[in-house]
Amino acid sequence: MMFKLYKTPTKNFIEHQHSFYPSTSSDWDKWINQEDLLSALKAEIKDQPAMGESDIQKLHKEVIAPIGSQEVWAAGVTYLRSRDARMEESEVAKSAYDLVYEADRPEIFFKSTASRVAGPGQHVNIRKDSTWNVPEPEMTVCINRRGKIIGYTIGNDMSSRSIEGENTLYLPQAKTYERSAALGPCLLIQDAPLDPETLIELKIFREGACVFHGKTPWSSMIRKLEDLKGYLLRGLQFEHGCFLMTGTGIVPPSSFTLEEGDGVEISISGIGTLINPVKRH
Repeated sequence: MMFKLYKTPTKNFIEHQHSFYPSTSSDWDKWINQEDLLSALKAEIKDQPAMGESDIQKLHKEVIAPIGSQEVWAAGVTYLRSRDARMEESEVAKSAYDLVYEADRPEIFFKSTASRVAGPGQHVNIRKDSTWNVPEPEMTVCINRRGKIIGYTIGNDMSSRSIEGENTLYLPQAKTYERSAALGPCLLIQDAPLDPETLIELKIFREGACVFHGKTPWSSMIRKLEDLKGYLLRGLQFEHGCFLMTGTGIVPPSSFTLEEGDGVEISISGIGTLINPVKRH
């Protein structure tokens, strides 16, 4: 059993078996935090007629990030490629990230409030005081208020690598700023864990041409998902739940940096594609 949940400024809707249904709930936080979400969604669309094509097209144009009052957190150095990329930033970063890659405790940091998150088609930012910027495509899990992983979405963890490379203590400035995170296009809810071989893919376009393309299976992540969640919840409670970006295994080469006007496309099989233009902020 599988559902995709979409959010617009005025209503929510559900995709099930390629048909779409308007949700009877307009409160995203209450909707995703129901005790038995799968059963609730099944009951919600029972005996309800599917939406027509024109209504579907209209709603898809209005889709925003699938987030209500949740915070967004992120895990770092969970793939070999991300460790190597962070070590490329500077000699200072080299020892710190090599150590955290091997450590029991993962790197987990606050990423964004809901109000700063970009949705499908909305711009993400690169900082004006950074000279080296990259998107980081990440499988992102939604954790409800009871600490259970209930769904999956696509995350873009925008990173200012030149700032972090100056000093690892600058991580908050490199990672957390206006529109430094994007989520979407939907929240995937299903009755089984996501297949570890699910493919994550990144494409970056500049003036209509693809200037970077990379892909990796989620199974390349060295950390266990339950461990990441466990460390996040050790010292925190989330009244409405939260999102956790699980790290990236795709990083453009050190010679590449994003430019204003670029387009970032992140695809995860089974979820969809998140597209965001880039602005300098």
